[in-house]
Amino acid sequence: MRILLVEDHIELQRSLAKALRDSNLTVECADNGADADALLHTQDYALVILDLTLPKMDGLEVLKRLRARSGSRARTPVLILTARGGLEERVQGLNLGADDYLAKPFELAELEARVKAQLRRSVGNEAVVHTCGALSFDTVTRMFSYHGNALALTPREHAVLEALISRSGRAVSKEKLFDEVFALEDDANLDAIDLYIHRVRKKLESAQPGAAAITTLRGIGYLLQPRDGA
Repeated sequence: MRILLVEDHIELQRSLAKALRDSNLTVECADNGADADALLHTQDYALVILDLTLPKMDGLEVLKRLRARSGSRARTPVLILTARGGLEERVQGLNLGADDYLAKPFELAELEARVKAQLRRSVGNEAVVHTCGALSFDTVTRMFSYHGNALALTPREHAVLEALISRSGRAVSKEKLFDEVFALEDDANLDAIDLYIHRVRKKLESAQPGAAAITTLRGIGYLLQPRDGA
């Protein structure tokens, strides 16, 4: 899943982005409100973590503009992250359409828990387990497993397989995978997806018993499906 982190304190931004990436999320960052607003005009995110006190455009204005748009982007969940801890600011943010509010300073574990909760709600369920054969993905723990045995994946391998299992039985284009695996600032091109598909395939093949496989559909994309007889 790809999220947008809007935070102008660069050291905090870097530490939060690292923690979120360690939780197998694809994170894009903006350090001012104008850039965040521009990204939200053109990009799709599963969640926005939004500071309020930002240069160039206040976070509440970014939120207001997002909610005023039409289409699915206007419904993107927003977690406000700010040093403004007063009741008035919290109420204003929630009235403008924020989904949650976390005041600084905070414990990283609490932020991670709130992010997971928002991501679960965004797919319409408090707990969802995606399956393909004996392969499963728990959206609460964000863990893949074969018959209950954890499948070890790097963050980008995880992002590839999550995108595929959440659409199990349907083809996923290389462009869609790229959008979910890489942030805009990453130095990568579409060919990088082939590398990660290859790595995930090897890990699926080495799992015992292998019960899911990735099929390449030339000119269309990739398809995750149970192996024959699984």
